[in-house]
Amino acid sequence: MVHLPASKAREGFADTINRAAYGKERVVVRRRGKEVAAVVPIEDLRLLEELEDRVDLSDARAALAETKKKGARSLETILKDLGL
Repeated sequence: MVHLPASKAREGFADTINRAAYGKERVVVRRRGKEVAAVVPIEDLRLLEELEDRVDLSDARAALAETKKKGARSLETILKDLGL
């Protein structure tokens, strides 16, 4: 993984993108020594999105199972419990 200061990434923006797109490198951008962003190959982004979707689906299934087990609560009840 390559680390670049934001100024260098900005100066060589096309090169930074090409490193990710064609070199399949992950480029971490730093500002004042702190990691603030990353330029990654699109395949990495797609994989991350797929993993997030799977986690969301798993959470939704767990919530549905809990609702079936414990029963559903009305929106009014939930809002009241939250003091809204």
